Amino acid sequence: MPEFTLHDEASAPEDSRPHLESAKRRMGFITTLNAVMAESPELLAGYNALAELFGKSSLPVRAKHVVWITASVQNGCEYCVAAHSTLALKSGVDSDTVTALRESKPLADDKLDAARRFTASMVANQGWVSDEDVEEFLAAGYTKRNVMDVILGVGMKTLSNYTNHIAHTPLDPAWEQQEWKRP
Repeated sequence: MPEFTLHDEASAPEDSRPHLESAKRRMGFITTLNAVMAESPELLAGYNALAELFGKSSLPVRAKHVVWITASVQNGCEYCVAAHSTLALKSGVDSDTVTALRESKPLADDKLDAARRFTASMVANQGWVSDEDVEEFLAAGYTKRNVMDVILGVGMKTLSNYTNHIAHTPLDPAWEQQEWKRP
C-alpha cells in the first residue's frame, strides 16, 4: 500500500502552506485529511475553497450537515463520517439525527429527510437523479438554488472521500468518539 505523507507547515510544498494555515484557522488544528491533501497544493486549495463556499451556501446549517454525512456514508468514507458526525453534534444537530444519518435511516424531520434522500440519490446515481427526486426535494420546501448547493456539497465530499479512500487517512483524535465503520 502506498504511504502518503501527513504534511505540516514545515514539510508541505510551499504552495500548500497558506492553505494549511487557513484550514488550521478554520478547524483549530491541521486535520490529517488536510495534511494528506497538502501533497497537492491544487487539491488542498480546491477542497478548502469548496468547503468555504459550501459553508456560505443557501442551505440551512442542519441541511449542510445532512449533505456532508449522507454523501460520506454513501461513499463509505469512515474518516468523513466520523469527522462530520462530530461537527454536527457540536453544532447542535441532535444525536438521533446523526445516528439515523450514519445508519442511512429516515429522519424524524421531514424536510431534513428530503435533503438526506436527495443527497443519497445524487451520490448513488452519480448525479443522474430523476425528475421526481428533484421535484420531491423542491416540494419539501427547498429551492432550485438549494439543488445546486447540494451538488456543491457532494462535490466537496467527493474530493475528501476519495482522498481518504486512496490515502487511508488516519482518524484524528478529535473524531475518535464518532468512529464509524462502513457496513
